[in-house]
Amino acid sequence: MKSKETVSTRSLTKRQIVDEIFVKWGIYIALLLLVILMALIAPNFFSVKNGLNIAQAVSINAVVASGMTVVILTAGIDLSVGSIVAASGVATVLLLNGGVPTVIAALVAILVGALIGLINGAIIAYLALPAFIVTLGALTYTRGIAYSMHGGPVQIAGESGIESIGNGSIGGIPMPVFIMIFVYWFFWFLLERTKFGRHVYAVGGNPQAARLSGIDVKKVLMSVYVISGVTAGLAGLMFASRVRSGQVTAGVGYELDAITAVILGGTSLFGGRGRIFGTLIGALLIGVLSNGLVLLGVPIYTQLMIKGGVIILAVAIDTLRSKR
Repeated sequence: MKSKETVSTRSLTKRQIVDEIFVKWGIYIALLLLVILMALIAPNFFSVKNGLNIAQAVSINAVVASGMTVVILTAGIDLSVGSIVAASGVATVLLLNGGVPTVIAALVAILVGALIGLINGAIIAYLALPAFIVTLGALTYTRGIAYSMHGGPVQIAGESGIESIGNGSIGGIPMPVFIMIFVYWFFWFLLERTKFGRHVYAVGGNPQAARLSGIDVKKVLMSVYVISGVTAGLAGLMFASRVRSGQVTAGVGYELDAITAVILGGTSLFGGRGRIFGTLIGALLIGVLSNGLVLLGVPIYTQLMIKGGVIILAVAIDTLRSKR
């Protein structure tokens, strides 16, 4: 009898070890295996130049995903981020062309995102409407705002200096990569070392218990959507400076890429669990996959089907994790 219990205990321990490895290191192992695979089958993949290209391409989605992480940690969702990227970029370029100083025009991009995030957060927190519905509506009307500002793409007239945000480099490393690194360091500090970060996890884990413990749940909920709007606005600024124009169609599908990166990185759709650097690894995984598929000459429609499968896989993995 004792030996059976011992065997059972050992099996349970092994299972727990495997689960621990899967939860903590699964995304890192997946990224490593994907890099090795692409290095073997994709021409010119394993080079410094291509590595920097991947990092630069990933940076915008990674910045959007950083704010999305904070929202999802509270069991929320923000579908408006792609449209915010478009609206903030168009607003910035129009201001630049109107003679507004570069710094002010750049700040406006972030303020546009913050304002839309504030509207989303206030409705979700104080009117108790579902985040999915509220941000889906914001996705639509914000895209409409972008079109109302300018019916099509608007090029940056002349040299304003803002182009260096998306195209500049320091020591050969693209500026967007430095911005991405700073953003993730900031969110690591915010979530891991501040009272606000602890409140975010508490609200996501159990909002009723958080409320009873004295946390202003509504304020936290509103704040995370403002944060998501700010990061989307920053991403819009990065995108506009990179392509040297405001694009009313910019950011289409960015919300799905961001959500996928967050879930792949280990943050639960059900809230209360996840780490910000996991999101960065998730964004890198998507970037490596996209880059490899392009180098392999995979048709765009096939790439979209593969990405759709990755989204379903990410949600399935999260659901399985939540049941453990």
